[in-house]
Amino acid sequence: MRKLRKKPQPLQIDDINIIDQQKTKKAITAAAIGNAIEWFDFGVYGFVAFALGKVFFPHASPSIQMISALATFSIPFIFRPLGSLFFGVLGDKYGRQKILAITIIIMSLSTFGIGLIPSYASIGLLAPVLLFIVKIAQGFSVGGEYAGASIFVAEYSPDRKRGFMGSWLDFGSIAGFVLGAGLVSLITFFVGEDQFLEWG
Repeated sequence: MRKLRKKPQPLQIDDINIIDQQKTKKAITAAAIGNAIEWFDFGVYGFVAFALGKVFFPHASPSIQMISALATFSIPFIFRPLGSLFFGVLGDKYGRQKILAITIIIMSLSTFGIGLIPSYASIGLLAPVLLFIVKIAQGFSVGGEYAGASIFVAEYSPDRKRGFMGSWLDFGSIAGFVLGAGLVSLITFFVGEDQFLEWG
């Protein structure tokens, strides 16, 4: 018995995706730079964990200092899913480009804020508490940024190049991480660990 083949349905207006090449390039560039910024901080933080443990948890043993610093490093990863959900809803409601810009600003400010937090020696227990709060804000915004950037790129990419365009997000992430880690390694090499703890 022969199977009846369904006739192809005519295209609807909603099936057609018109691509603006200039907007696509801007979207890809913005998303890749946003990812590079967020992972630059992760690269820096991961490599200076030994120093941050001494700065924010000076009264603990060296092993506890390292564990505490790495535990703080993990905070953004815990809050990323919540940020994705929260900013995903806002992106649907107010537009993905606007929300993506907001998440990048929050992420940049929180990253910059980490460098402004005084040490435990200056303000006591408030120092690690502030670090904890800033890392929560960072993780929350990073979750929204990555999810929003992925959808943003998918919406602006031509059907035949969607995979290639989307790969630039991961390229930005890895580039930022390597750049952050490389910068810390370079500074530590030239100034030494003691000077790095003092002002590096």
